[in-house]
Amino acid sequence: MEGRLIYSFPILRAIEEGYVKRLRAKMLRPSELRYVDRSAGEERVIGPEEVRKLGEENAEFRRGIVMSDHTLGSIVDQSIAELRRLRGETGEGKLKIIASALNQDHCIQITEAFRGRNLRAAYVHSREGTEANQRVFAQLERHDLDVIVQARMLTEGFDHKYLAVAMVGSIFANLGPFVQFVGRVMRAIKPSSPGHPLNQAVVVFHLGGNVAQRWNDFRKFSLADQDYFAQLLPEVEEIEFKGEVVEREPGGGGIDSVEVLEERGVRAADMEPIGDPQAAELLRQIAAMGVTPEQAAHEIQRIRMTRQDRRVARRAALNDREQNEAGGILRRLQINPGGRTLDPAHRKNNVAWTIAELHRRINEHVGGANADRQNFTLDQLDQAHNALPDIVHTLEEQLGHGV
Repeated sequence: MEGRLIYSFPILRAIEEGYVKRLRAKMLRPSELRYVDRSAGEERVIGPEEVRKLGEENAEFRRGIVMSDHTLGSIVDQSIAELRRLRGETGEGKLKIIASALNQDHCIQITEAFRGRNLRAAYVHSREGTEANQRVFAQLERHDLDVIVQARMLTEGFDHKYLAVAMVGSIFANLGPFVQFVGRVMRAIKPSSPGHPLNQAVVVFHLGGNVAQRWNDFRKFSLADQDYFAQLLPEVEEIEFKGEVVEREPGGGGIDSVEVLEERGVRAADMEPIGDPQAAELLRQIAAMGVTPEQAAHEIQRIRMTRQDRRVARRAALNDREQNEAGGILRRLQINPGGRTLDPAHRKNNVAWTIAELHRRINEHVGGANADRQNFTLDQLDQAHNALPDIVHTLEEQLGHGV
């Protein structure tokens, strides 16, 4: 349709008036990254410029960046550091992280990563159903969550003003979806108060995710008053990351991605992972012993992320993956989830029976017939995660043949 532009109110003007938050962007930039180049069948070590180039040109590499242990862990840890910084500067404990994911299994992986770091995290996804998603939204509104993870769900129309950190864990090929996602952290907490400490938000992403281009596109979205524009939406800040990364096996979900083996010298900003008075006092005591604040913060973060935290998060992620895979089995075999054709006793519906059967087979594979998942060690949970794809494949084949 032809038309004539009558009026435009750019985002920059909204920031200037205090209607939405002022934004910053922080990009994690490794000095060296080691990964498996499947096209050449060999390991490669590359520097930041090639990381940037591959991120721009290679979709498989971009997926590997947001799914692999080391790189995803860096993005998660820096997002937590930004949340703690904002909470510490403002005194507002309701501030939260919103993270984007590729699909449901990636939602589970990212949720586990945050839970393993002792943050309250949950995810929403279209396949979870309205009731499950509404429970998560209710937790968010009650401020019972620190992090909400989603895959293309919380876009235009979703409103929770305490979202302050946007962690980019997915791929944005176009500007529109990126602006919609970033918009979730832009709602002002103190309306019409430009410059208020609570009216600031941060976008965190990795150099190899090709997000810098989307950010630059966003900055160019309006051409009005370039000097002031540069203040409101600054250039991407490359920072030095000193956080600890939890190692885990990435989940399934049918996404073929590169395997990142290691990244070194990741640049991130002054990391302030702890915001409470006790931690500050502990930092001062350690500094008095000749340890730098960066080293102290690193050690505190490492201690806080205990094996117990990781075990609880790993177990919850396993349960989530079982439910996800059960739905996938029934969908591929075109079996009605609400029917009762799979349970010989006809007590459980098909989805409940499939989840229970996966649960039973995984437990038996790891710990025998009488295995108790509540008491699984972290190593046993790792075994369970690794075994899940084969167990899913076997069960699906058996159901497909009517066994």
